[in-house]
Amino acid sequence: MNDSLTHTVLIDEPAIARTLDGLKRENDPVLLREVLAKARELKGLDMDDVSVLMSVTDTDLLEELFSAARCVKESIYGPRIVLFAPLYISNLCENECLYCAFRAGNRDIHRRALSQEEIAREVQFIIDQGHKRVLLVSGEGYPGEGFSYILRSIETVYATRSGKGEIRRVNVNIAPLSLDEFKQLKASGIGTYQLFQETYHRQTYAYMHPGGRKRNFDLRITAFDRAMQAGIDDVGVGVLFGLYDWRFEILALLQHVGHLERKFGVGPHTISVPRLEPAAGSRVAASPPHPVSDGDFMKIVAILRMAVPYTGMIMSTRETPRIRRATFALGISQISAGSRTNPGGYSEGIDEQDAQFQLGDHRPLDEVIRDLAQMGYIPSFCTACYRLGRTGNDFMELARPGDIKYRCDPNALSTFLEYLLDYASPETAQAGEELIRVHLDRMDDRQRKVASGMLKRVRAGHRDVYI
Repeated sequence: MNDSLTHTVLIDEPAIARTLDGLKRENDPVLLREVLAKARELKGLDMDDVSVLMSVTDTDLLEELFSAARCVKESIYGPRIVLFAPLYISNLCENECLYCAFRAGNRDIHRRALSQEEIAREVQFIIDQGHKRVLLVSGEGYPGEGFSYILRSIETVYATRSGKGEIRRVNVNIAPLSLDEFKQLKASGIGTYQLFQETYHRQTYAYMHPGGRKRNFDLRITAFDRAMQAGIDDVGVGVLFGLYDWRFEILALLQHVGHLERKFGVGPHTISVPRLEPAAGSRVAASPPHPVSDGDFMKIVAILRMAVPYTGMIMSTRETPRIRRATFALGISQISAGSRTNPGGYSEGIDEQDAQFQLGDHRPLDEVIRDLAQMGYIPSFCTACYRLGRTGNDFMELARPGDIKYRCDPNALSTFLEYLLDYASPETAQAGEELIRVHLDRMDDRQRKVASGMLKRVRAGHRDVYI
């Protein structure tokens, strides 16, 4: 593998330390408002700007910070929330990550890698919920067939049908690959390649990963370089908040984003913001070394939304319904729902002893969708950009001038109506139909004409209507 890039290129820890040591005057309203005005221009923020936001603790100034984040979120993403389901196909793992239930040394967990028949059965259950996209997840250790197991599994997901439904896009969260393997992954038709650095702090990373291939910090942090060199221009980064100081992690994450933008002309498509949650057999997960309060977590979401305004932000079912609701307006644009984090969990039922982590939101998809609709958010199952090649720079060329809304809003309503007609409970269908009427009324003439035509086709029996 090409491991020539190192942390000295990607993550400048001394620069981060200097920024943290010299945090701007705490709760300085003049300085804060200068940064928030810059954020509202939708051009992103640098490390010094972010340091100003991180230092805010005053309640009134925090509300100004949150108000600016809401403005940025609404300006770019509008009321859409994209939904997906994680699909855990294996908990085999060769790594010794101290915070994870899948770690190699955990003898209490039942190990399994799903067969292709079992994967198809899981996918049918996911489809029957109403999902259209999945995130395929595997422990970093495969059955005897190796990486080809992943490729076969992706093929199985795409080939599976149930009633009127199918999975239209598979994103993946798997171990770092070689350049050649990334080329094979690209050819399989994935959407996003997702990989979490977990922590960007090298010393903490070494402590948390005492064994296995994942111990190699440089191999992991350079994975996106190989992915993009292989033609995968849609990647998703993430930090597991709670392993180290969240302020360091944000600044390091932004350095990583900056590296990708400079080298490839485009940064990550998504950022995930998981917090460390209890996991079977993990003392670290039960007692995070750097716990993140709910208040700081909301600040993390808001800061990232303003710092990288065109990057999608993902929140999983690790968080409770209350926290998820609170962060939608601050920056979250994608969520998982109705999730199971153990292999076989959809068809056989959740088993927290064999799950990667404990869930905070156990609600079924229909209840989550009804909740979103009642809050005024459009649940979207859209996968159009992936299939029309609107990824990487092509997506940004539409997103930055705001033109993407003329595609995203009608596509969101179209996929939402599919869900309402094919899967929703009567209560959710009623709430959803009212939401569609409200949003059609709010659209400009151009959007309304396009969206109304697409909705008419869906009501007439057409499916997968998108532009």
